Amino acid sequence: MNQNNGLLKDVRVIDLSRVLAGPYCTMMLGDLGAEIIKIEAPVRGDDTRHWGPPFAEGGESAYFLSTNRNKRSITLNLKSPNGMEVLKDLIRTGDVLIDNFKKGTLEKFGLDYEALQELRPGLIYCTITGFGYTGPYSDRPGYDFIIQAMGGLMSLNGPKDGEPFRVGIAIADILTGIYAGNAILASLFARERTGEGQRIDMALLDSQVASLSHVASNYLITGERPKRFGNEHPTISPYQVFKASDKYFAIGTGNDLQWVKFCKAIGREEWIEDERFATNPKRVENRDRLTPLLQPIFETKTAAEWIEMGDQIGLPAAQINAVDEVFADPQVIARDSVNEVDHPTAGRIKIAASPLKIPTNPTSVRYPPPLLGEHNEEILRDVLGYSEEKIEELKLDGLV
Repeated sequence: MNQNNGLLKDVRVIDLSRVLAGPYCTMMLGDLGAEIIKIEAPVRGDDTRHWGPPFAEGGESAYFLSTNRNKRSITLNLKSPNGMEVLKDLIRTGDVLIDNFKKGTLEKFGLDYEALQELRPGLIYCTITGFGYTGPYSDRPGYDFIIQAMGGLMSLNGPKDGEPFRVGIAIADILTGIYAGNAILASLFARERTGEGQRIDMALLDSQVASLSHVASNYLITGERPKRFGNEHPTISPYQVFKASDKYFAIGTGNDLQWVKFCKAIGREEWIEDERFATNPKRVENRDRLTPLLQPIFETKTAAEWIEMGDQIGLPAAQINAVDEVFADPQVIARDSVNEVDHPTAGRIKIAASPLKIPTNPTSVRYPPPLLGEHNEEILRDVLGYSEEKIEELKLDGLV
């Protein structure tokens, strides 16, 4: 295990979450140095342990490996009264409790926020659900795909005249994990001053709606339903995908100065003063005229040549990388975007690194993604101080 010098090294998180939003949040906290105790159901564990192929050598799913580094795993049967007592003992030692059960699950066991505060005064309790603890949908199960549909994202993604598309990653889950991490960090900061705990109610739908950002603002200001623009930008032009002589690439003019540089570089200085294209609002208004004029020009050179031109004149341009090309990109390599860790069964594995760059207190990988129940005895003995006899009793009763 690597030495822990992280910013959150004295914070203990009791993690009852599974799948993606919660585990992504706790992985981020773990990268920052927090101690993460991941509680899983005996035998099966986190659902994502079985989401594959692909599976790494030894049977661990690539999906599970992606979001569970820097955690220790303990199996615990929460349907048993004795198993619930072990959970309560763990909560007493913790700073943060996080779950993504259906609304009211812990409350059924008598662990509402007030009861949790009695167990551990100052506890920060974060729940993650599809729709939150209030509102007419609060009892519905929430899945990323459904949230992308309900939260407006799919209406904005896909070809102009085709069917709406989901984003290729579970972006509502990931956003909620990041937002939850921010709420937890703010609550920890506040507790340093007040000593008080916090109740955090995170919902995937809330996160998706908030992430609509400027598109939401466009609607709220004008009352007009936003359209789907495919690979074009609704309020900037040109800012889209074009086909070069060999393949598609991305290029954009983020402001009028960049447009002037672009026009000069392609020998179309007359467009600088052309009233149809002189300003960005005019280019957006006349995009259906501009795009057909640009496409034949882009077909005269390769994508690499256009990207080089962009670098020379300060214009954003990039090739459209497949995932293998992403991890071969020199900038991605230079930013240490991949970690290599030794896993108990999979051997030496690669995982995407934390994007949190804090040179004064760097993130670290102290634990590889754990095997199911890998740290049962370690946690029961070292964290809870249970005797060897009590640990054996828990094993015999099937509680761990």
